[in-house]
Amino acid sequence: MKLSEHFKIFRRGLRLLYEMSPVYTVSFLLEALVSAVTPYVPIFFSARLVDAIAAGRPAGTLALYAALTVGLTFLLNGLLAVITRSMNVSGEEVGYNSDWRYAEKTMDMAYKSVEDRETALLRERIQREAQMGHNIYYLHHFTAKLVRQVTQIAASAALTASFFGIGSIPGWMKLALVGGVLLTVLAGTFLKAKEERLYLRLFEYAVDDNIRAEKLGAFIGEYSRGKDIRLYGMAEGLARRNLRLNRNYCRQVARTNIPASVLGSAGTVFDFALRFGVYMILLFAALRGGVTVGSIAQYVSCVTLLIAALTGLVATVQMLLVNDTYLKRYFSFFDIPNDMYKGTLTVEKRDDNEYFVEFRDVSFKYPHTDAWALRHVNFKFKVGEKLAIVGMNGSGKTTFIKLLCRLYDPTEGVILLNGVDIRKYDYDEYMSLFSVVFQDFRLFAVSLGQNVAANTEFDRARVEDCLRRAGFGGRERAMPKGLDTPLYKDFDRDGVEISGGEAQKIALARALYKDAPFIVLDEPTAALDPVSEYEVYSGFNRIAGDRTAVYISHRLASCRFCDKIAVFDAGQIVQSGRHEALLADETGKYHALWTAQAQYYTA
Repeated sequence: MKLSEHFKIFRRGLRLLYEMSPVYTVSFLLEALVSAVTPYVPIFFSARLVDAIAAGRPAGTLALYAALTVGLTFLLNGLLAVITRSMNVSGEEVGYNSDWRYAEKTMDMAYKSVEDRETALLRERIQREAQMGHNIYYLHHFTAKLVRQVTQIAASAALTASFFGIGSIPGWMKLALVGGVLLTVLAGTFLKAKEERLYLRLFEYAVDDNIRAEKLGAFIGEYSRGKDIRLYGMAEGLARRNLRLNRNYCRQVARTNIPASVLGSAGTVFDFALRFGVYMILLFAALRGGVTVGSIAQYVSCVTLLIAALTGLVATVQMLLVNDTYLKRYFSFFDIPNDMYKGTLTVEKRDDNEYFVEFRDVSFKYPHTDAWALRHVNFKFKVGEKLAIVGMNGSGKTTFIKLLCRLYDPTEGVILLNGVDIRKYDYDEYMSLFSVVFQDFRLFAVSLGQNVAANTEFDRARVEDCLRRAGFGGRERAMPKGLDTPLYKDFDRDGVEISGGEAQKIALARALYKDAPFIVLDEPTAALDPVSEYEVYSGFNRIAGDRTAVYISHRLASCRFCDKIAVFDAGQIVQSGRHEALLADETGKYHALWTAQAQYYTA
């Protein structure tokens, strides 16, 4: 990565931190500056106080130096406490905004990116890297260190500059001191770099193991998995897997810590050797009367801080450069474009309801695959009709619906609404045409009413009507708090656990509440008991009203309630028509499917 790119990423990261919390960004920079300056106040004034005592200065002068030492240190520490409090409060804001950015980005993505496994893995990776301290955390942590170390270098240089003007110290000793500082810094930099590389390798290894361990923990912790774990005796196997992950990680930590400790010890040897050298030089100068007692303490302290700052500065810059790789990957997730074309046309409002949807030679393959999910699909239906889509698993039924709803765009061909390519319509307005209940729908751990309305605010009478039409009215009335009853126990101990069939009815009520022109039901009766299933079938036209209803089902009995049936097989529509006509064709796919199911219901 070029230096210009490093700088660009670093600047973007700081800008992001400032956007998430201006107060926190200013606070951590001020905290670094103040904490860097604070140690030098007692160093400078204590040296003056010692020299004043040695010189027999008046008590007033001694009291002034003592007051300055204690008073300025007190003020700086008080300021530091205020800044730290501000950091702690605003830091929570950064954490919240950082977490929320993932959700916000996911909601803003094209659906094909949300469903893409590579995108999901990228998100998991950068989140785990953040947990290990990389990207955003390392950015502000090491930026603060950078500010602190630069300030310490400047302060140390200012307070040791007078050392080189001491005439009683030979020039070669001064050069030796400079050489010793440079040698210690270079050695410390080299050793620290090797130590950091060891830990970076550990962090790289730990990211994958953390992902596995977290998924394993989430699997075990989900109450719905408890039945399978007990019935299939999975506890011992899961425990072994967790133990194996833990042992692998501990082995890597041990392999890292031993050589890292050796490298750290070697750096300490160089550091203390230089300190000893400084003491010897100053002792030599003191014996010759060229340096005061207070100056000795000042020079030793400042040289020690200078070495630590110089060594730390190089290590900090190295870590910032390394962290740029993580930041680049972090930003790559948030830079994933939403390349769904969003047109500007308004969906036409017609008084005669003469709307037509047409799939014209549509083919589609999912990203990163070579297999065609749909191939050369040609189909047309009138808005207001009840359409059934049937076929074997994997025949392309759900993919057909995803394309109709513009969750994906066709790979080939075009989908038309009233003769206009649906991509030319305003995207949000077109999406508002559809109420869909997919097989993998989700309810949320909020109130029943909020689940139906998909909003925090809702029309209670309308929600109750939708629940009644979906066959959930009796159950709703029996709930302890009616529409305000929380579902599940994630956030409320009084939450109600509902069955799969009940959840399906609530999802159907949600689709009705939206009151969109198109209602799409993907296996809406899969989890319902026979009586509830019959109620949905018999009331299908009543539930749909004058809306277009697209009904995907494996149970062909539902097809008799529909105006048109499309039979899918291997990604193509192989038959279409009404139930009676399709059933009469004994060589067709529909007849074969019907016969296969009917044999289990006839004696």
